Amino acid sequence: MADDLAPPLAAPQQRRAPRPLPLFLELVREVAAGDPALAKAALTGLRRYEEAEEPPPGRERPVVASVDGTCLRDCGGDGPVLVLVPSLINPPTILDLDPDCSLAEALARDRRVLLLDWGPAAERATLTLSEHVTRRLLPLLAEIGPAILAGYCLGGTLSLAAARLRPEVTAVVTLASPWHFSAYPESARASLRQMLAGSAPVARHLGVLPMELLQSSFWMLDPERTVAKFARFAMLEPGSAESRRFVALELWANAGEALPLPAATELVETLFGADAPGRDCWLGGGLPDCPTLHVTASGDRIVPAASAASGPRLDSPSGHVGMIVGRHAPETLHAPLRQWLEGLGRRR
Repeated sequence: MADDLAPPLAAPQQRRAPRPLPLFLELVREVAAGDPALAKAALTGLRRYEEAEEPPPGRERPVVASVDGTCLRDCGGDGPVLVLVPSLINPPTILDLDPDCSLAEALARDRRVLLLDWGPAAERATLTLSEHVTRRLLPLLAEIGPAILAGYCLGGTLSLAAARLRPEVTAVVTLASPWHFSAYPESARASLRQMLAGSAPVARHLGVLPMELLQSSFWMLDPERTVAKFARFAMLEPGSAESRRFVALELWANAGEALPLPAATELVETLFGADAPGRDCWLGGGLPDCPTLHVTASGDRIVPAASAASGPRLDSPSGHVGMIVGRHAPETLHAPLRQWLEGLGRRR
């Protein structure tokens, strides 16, 4: 498969205010209604974020296999192959953000690591969620042979389904990934259904669910944290490592492709609505037979720990994103995950 079919993987280059900005300002008004100091700090943080220096471009990882714009990128290393599978909703760069916190580089010390890049939404516009597994992920796995899958957020959900359908997958790690969608509060599931129904005319016209609508849904799960993180940013030393990390993460969070409408519909109706994975009736069955490890985050408001698949677990004292890129990720995620992967060889 030609390497030039896929665009380079790089950090977003255009500075944006948080999307959608009007909702963010409304959240500040509501959350800080009785706390003028918090409101001032959050708005100061917003201004400093917009004025902060751009981070350097992300590393361009070479493409080793490609299917219709979805590709695998080589993050280095030798030995057994491990494929990192990101969510469909934000860029894959979160798994290879910078050398200090790159999960890809940490795992490449012991094995060859490939990073899945789903590619432009326009080239996946007709695909359901299931078809992202059967028509993108599985053909790529067929190109590389036996592999371990490590999926983040929805990427872990898709990885479990792929492992059941392709026996060459030797193990699966999920990172803050939902499987039992009935574990979400009914209010959150109803909110998603209302969001999809309310956006249907625009989404049908565009063929996608815009990123702004998805971002709004995430923010409403934890509006206090959304406001507080910008207030904390206002207190950071400009140009410090922590400040630069915040800017890189916000650029990541506000970038990414829209979600193809067929995939969004299946996600909301079949997974969140009917809990098909949790009832063992999604993509023809339940969990795979291979070894699995499910890493949950105790402070995760986006993917509750109770929604993880059944099986061995590791809990990270972090939030949904902090699990992957927080300053303690080398100790709370990288080291125990490498230890578990090393143990796979001894158990065979």
